[in-house]
Amino acid sequence: MNHAKLLIVEDEARLADNLRRGLGELGAVVALAGSAAAAETALAAGFDAIVLDLRLPDRDGLDLLRGLRERGNATPVLILTARGALDERVAGLEAGADDYLAKPFAFAELAARIRALVRRGRMPPLAPLRVADLEFDPIRRRLRATGGEIALSPKEQMLVELLMRHAGEAVSRETIIDVLCGPGYNEFTNVIEVFINRLREKIDRARPAPLIVTVRGVGYMMRASSGRARPPR
Repeated sequence: MNHAKLLIVEDEARLADNLRRGLGELGAVVALAGSAAAAETALAAGFDAIVLDLRLPDRDGLDLLRGLRERGNATPVLILTARGALDERVAGLEAGADDYLAKPFAFAELAARIRALVRRGRMPPLAPLRVADLEFDPIRRRLRATGGEIALSPKEQMLVELLMRHAGEAVSRETIIDVLCGPGYNEFTNVIEVFINRLREKIDRARPAPLIVTVRGVGYMMRASSGRARPPR
């Protein structure tokens, strides 16, 4: 893992130690925190990625995550938890998680997801994206339109960035799942539809013709202009 610095926030000592040893053997430098308070202290050192359990002894992991994002901490976060229901996964992603893996899990899959997060976190910042009247700033993570700024959750930000970077092209469900949820995620989940529908509500609600359209059998596309041409079905 090229000496990636990882923070494992997990109160189950045996699991935390196993993760530290396993990831350490892959070349990572791993620190452990058994509580939210310990994690807050450890974060001052800076990390390439965080593996976060939700059931911590002193505070819910989602509260810790929301606090990080509100303070502008953009460190990639993988939620590792026994909570696997769809609404709980969506809640974790909307709170600012970059990936979500339910227990029990295969170590190889965990390692692959962490590698993807570390690579994503090390990507250099890019110039603002513009499609029709939309402008997305990938550094400040802000989307603006003619009517002003559009508030987006962290996952909605990732989705609109992906669609805008490929404006005029069909983006497959598999690509969207890999970007939003990480490699190996269940491709049959309707998490993607949840985020697409929420993004459509915020971007297309008042438009005479939608920018975000469904490409049957493939995935979704953001049209390169806001014209009235009939979208693909």
